[in-house]
Amino acid sequence: MRRIAALAMGVATATLAGQAAWAAPIATLDRNGSIVSIEPYAPNIVHVTIAMDKAEAAQPAGPGISGTADSSGWQHSQAAEGDVFRSSALSVTVAAQPWPAAPTQMQRYFAPALPPVAIAIAGADGRPITRMTGWEMAPQTVAGEKTFRVGASFADTPDTHYYGLGQNQEGILDLRGRTIDCRHYYDAPAGEQVCVPFLVTDKGYGIVWDNPSATLVSPGLNNATHFQSQVGERVSFFLITGATADDLYAGYRRLTGVTPLPPKAAFGLIQSKARYESQDELLGIADGYRRRGYPLDIMVLDWFYWTRMGQLDIDHRYFPDPKAMNEKLHAMGMRSIISVWPRFERESRYYNELAAKGWLLRDKDGQVVDGLPFRSDRAGALIDSTNPKAREWLWDHVRDNILSQGFDYLWLDETEPDLVPDGYFYSIGSGDRYHNLFPLVHTAAAAEGSARDRPGFRNLILARAAYLGAQANGAIFWSSDVNATWETLKRQVPTGLDMTASGIAYWSSDTGGWQYPSGPKAAHPPLVDPAGATAMGADYPDYPELFVRWFQYNTLTPTLRIHGQRPATAIWDYGKAAEPILAQWLRLRYALVPYLYALGHRTYETGAPFMRALWMDFPADAAVRSIGDQYMLGPALLVAPVTEQGATHRRVYLPAGTDWYDWWSGQRLAGGQSIDAPAPIDRIPVYVRAGSIVPIGAQVPSTATAQKLESIRVYPGRDASFTLYDDDGTTNAYRTQGGRSATLRWDQASGRLTASGKLPSGQDVAGLVTVIGR
Repeated sequence: MRRIAALAMGVATATLAGQAAWAAPIATLDRNGSIVSIEPYAPNIVHVTIAMDKAEAAQPAGPGISGTADSSGWQHSQAAEGDVFRSSALSVTVAAQPWPAAPTQMQRYFAPALPPVAIAIAGADGRPITRMTGWEMAPQTVAGEKTFRVGASFADTPDTHYYGLGQNQEGILDLRGRTIDCRHYYDAPAGEQVCVPFLVTDKGYGIVWDNPSATLVSPGLNNATHFQSQVGERVSFFLITGATADDLYAGYRRLTGVTPLPPKAAFGLIQSKARYESQDELLGIADGYRRRGYPLDIMVLDWFYWTRMGQLDIDHRYFPDPKAMNEKLHAMGMRSIISVWPRFERESRYYNELAAKGWLLRDKDGQVVDGLPFRSDRAGALIDSTNPKAREWLWDHVRDNILSQGFDYLWLDETEPDLVPDGYFYSIGSGDRYHNLFPLVHTAAAAEGSARDRPGFRNLILARAAYLGAQANGAIFWSSDVNATWETLKRQVPTGLDMTASGIAYWSSDTGGWQYPSGPKAAHPPLVDPAGATAMGADYPDYPELFVRWFQYNTLTPTLRIHGQRPATAIWDYGKAAEPILAQWLRLRYALVPYLYALGHRTYETGAPFMRALWMDFPADAAVRSIGDQYMLGPALLVAPVTEQGATHRRVYLPAGTDWYDWWSGQRLAGGQSIDAPAPIDRIPVYVRAGSIVPIGAQVPSTATAQKLESIRVYPGRDASFTLYDDDGTTNAYRTQGGRSATLRWDQASGRLTASGKLPSGQDVAGLVTVIGR
């Protein structure tokens, strides 16, 4: 099959055609042989398809696009400048292209390969937004298939800044002037690359590039922004516009699906290690948190709990009674995650069945691809999750063999996938054509299966790579197997901000790094005494300091997970000096759960991420547009992680247009300035925007315990509101019945805080309010 019509993904729903979401375009135009299709999806969203073949131009959108075309309110007219399409938000002009005159001698030598197409996008008021200035289709043969390299160019202005495109770990937030290799690539030198082809600008528009093959994107390079995909027969993209950044994410939500609200346990601490070698070790760590009075929500069982990769079993020599193990965790108010890999060794019990059914990645001769030659850890064949029957089979066997033992959630590792598909074949086509698709369809296996077999249970998937729409499968993501170094920590901050700017709201990193701790010699005397630490060797005395700084950072990201290839990973394993600092920050995380959970519900409703680069919330402040080492967590908190060894202060920019409060001291500072912020080892700079409301929860052992509010902090400076939200935290009732909510309102003039009703915790506002600065 040369190409698939579409892969339309919704929450736990996958179809291989997507025709139900497809409607005829509002117009199909012929520009001297170049066929242009214009297909609105909303007043501020338009799908543009360009091809030489009318059948290709008429194809519906590709994988990950689950939204429905809607031309309501759009009008089509013709003018001298071309065909004009108008809505209440946009004007799209496909330029007229007169029949070309006979070429000059110079033009004969430099003749264009394709009839030209130019498309101008403007606001309803005529304000120019962007222009597609040209397109390309270059014939080539890929994986034995005659196909094309396809691309398009867009106009640029020198003051446009670009963000998104998934996960690129080179450590620079603003993508302007760079070339991004938008492909899943585990072995990328700076850390794993993940392609989510959604490019967002600070000029009120974003481009969703609709092609799952490896794609080069050059934003703002040589006065243009250029997309070029390795395989395709057409150019297909969506343009989303909006007055605010959140308008763009509402558009992304409409196109690719809703981000579900994760179970409340996902907002607490997730404790992991590569790997817990026995049932007793895992339960001992869980018990260690409880005995020490430290909160914990999820224990993770990582790989090699099985007898063979692909056996889909649990080795009872080391885990003699996994059901009883999970019952003990549940009795302690904890949940569990278990890692399931997509690879099957030849010796595993299902290999022959999967191979016979054709449900494994194949080479050009139809033979199963078993491992790759360039890395010794890649034994086994990859299940073909592009095949819906293979997805169903995988879920059924994981459900019966593993989840039946009481495990709650799945960790679908290797979702790049690790067995690079280039040069090989899925059931739907070549791995080159669908290079970036696997994380979407593989997480769909668990999303679909869970929705069918446990519809009342709120699903959660931990995944290592994403694609357009993967967020709708209930997946949360992390930055993969990164190094345990200061350099890597520093790069995590802008990496995460571009990932969330790509519409992937739930992202974090392995606290402390995944690779075995082996950093360079410390430049300064360690700020944390390593005495008593068992997490690393004696040759890395500043590692406890690194872990403390990483934990402080991850405490203020969407999810908090400890993981790593270390002898020990629990918070008491970094030495006597580190433990009380880590405990303090862990308690801060749980104090912020009411705030974070409300933010998660808002993301469910709007699609907007709540870990946000500063440009999203301060568009009028030009100074923030390239700041990648600090960010907003929700509307209130400005976070400035410390990523330098030995640092006890750092420069922080406070955005203009508001005052700011120091979280620790309550000191009020004016915005629009850089300050030298104190950062002793037990804290990182955190500031609160004036005119904010921050609910603070009472301490609980886990989110399974009903959490009262300890206080409601008001940071005065302007009128403000914040909607508290709560529910049972475990079921899908929030989708249909809603939860419990109350909107808090601060009136600056009267100095009073009121609530729209009873708080979700059942408390009254009276007695909870603390006004900072009074």
